[in-house]
Parts: sequence; structure tokens; C-alpha cells
Amino acid sequence: MRLTIIGCSGSFPGPDSPASCYLLEADGFRLLLDLGSGAVGALQRHVGLYDIDAVCLSHLHADHCLDLCAYYVARTFHPGGPRPPIPVYGPAGTASRMAQAYGLAEPPGMTEAFEFATLVPGTRQIGPFQVSTAHMNHPVETFGYRLEHGGRSIAYSADTGESAALVGLAREADLLLCEASLLDGPDLPADLHLTARQAAQHAARAGVGQLVLWNDQARTLAEASGVPLAGPVSLAASGRVIDLG
Repeated sequence: MRLTIIGCSGSFPGPDSPASCYLLEADGFRLLLDLGSGAVGALQRHVGLYDIDAVCLSHLHADHCLDLCAYYVARTFHPGGPRPPIPVYGPAGTASRMAQAYGLAEPPGMTEAFEFATLVPGTRQIGPFQVSTAHMNHPVETFGYRLEHGGRSIAYSADTGESAALVGLAREADLLLCEASLLDGPDLPADLHLTARQAAQHAARAGVGQLVLWNDQARTLAEASGVPLAGPVSLAASGRVIDLG
């Protein structure tokens, strides 16, 4: 089970990273967690453009889903003809939102390129992965993920404020890939994002093997290091590969 960080920049692409996009691989199956702004370009450094088997979207903010538009173009207008549709899992309304984003009439919208499936909290099989989802605390419907394969597990917070559901998803996971978008301080907004300290507290309560934080703040690692954790804490970076065996 291998994780490749395609993009981890918060809110919009940065000079060194696209917005959120994470490639999970096992048994030759390739799954994308989110496909945020700018991700399709960097994705091609790590995998063939047409070698993705499924896409899982956490929510419908642009920094987590907008490059599905670019990927629609790539799959629809291939020189050899349209590529076969692949599944896209997302919150209710994903198919319509993405059609609107590209200015497509419905029907068909993007349904000739993607087979859209509406997420609900629970567990399903996607390729070789057992995938569990739960609602996170964010202004729009947002799903956190847990992917398991071969005795290994990765949890993904997506965007969220403090969340007991995230602790449940991450329980004893080998790795928690967690947002840390806010700097610590007074009067933090509720149900929006986490600080690095809050992310580390969630990881500690869940007993994760390691914590990988994504954000754009230099203070992040120092803030997280103030919370006792069972395993290491590190920062995400575009192009980083983590092999869980």
C-alpha cells in the first residue's frame, strides 16, 4: 500500500504544490483521494494520465475537486477516442456541480467520462481497498476517509474542524493524513479547519502510527510537536512517497 502526495496546498495551488490530491496504490489499482486545483499536471509525474481506476472526492470546494474538469477533458478527447468511464465517488450533487463547473449541459454532463456514485457514511469496497467514510465538520458536506488493504490503513481528514468522527476513522491507523490549516490562537472558528495542535490531539486520541500534516504554515510542525504522540509527525510535500508495505 503506497501513498504519493500529488498536492497538499491549502485553498489554492502554491508555487511548489497543487491543491489537495493523494494517490493510493495497491495490487496495481490506483485511486485518487481528491483532485484539487492544479493536480492533473503534477499527477503525470507519478502515473500515466489514463491509469487511474477510481476517484474519491471529499467535498465540493474547488481546492479538492476542480481538476476533475481537466481530467474530464483528458479522458473525453483522447486522440484514440474517449477513455472508458471510471467511478467517481463524492457527496450528493457531485455530478451536477462538476458539469456546472465546466459549463456542460445535463444530461449528459460528465457522465460519459465518469460513473458518479453518491457517498453516504459507511464502508464499501473500491478495488482492493476497504473504504470507510464519515461526515466531517466543515461548512459543506465533507467526508473523511479510511482506506485499508493487506493489514495496513490510512485515514484522511479532508477539511474539518474538531471531529469525534475523525478520531473514529483514524483509530489505530498506520498513518493519518490530516489538515492543519489554522495557526493556533484564541477565538478559533468552529467546524471549519484544524490547527496543528488539534490535529495532533486527534492523532493521539486515535493512537495512529504516524501523523502527516498538510498546510502552508511554517509553524505547523512545532505546534504539533507539543502533543505527545506514539509515532512520528511530519509535513506533507508534493512528490513525497510513503510506502506502508
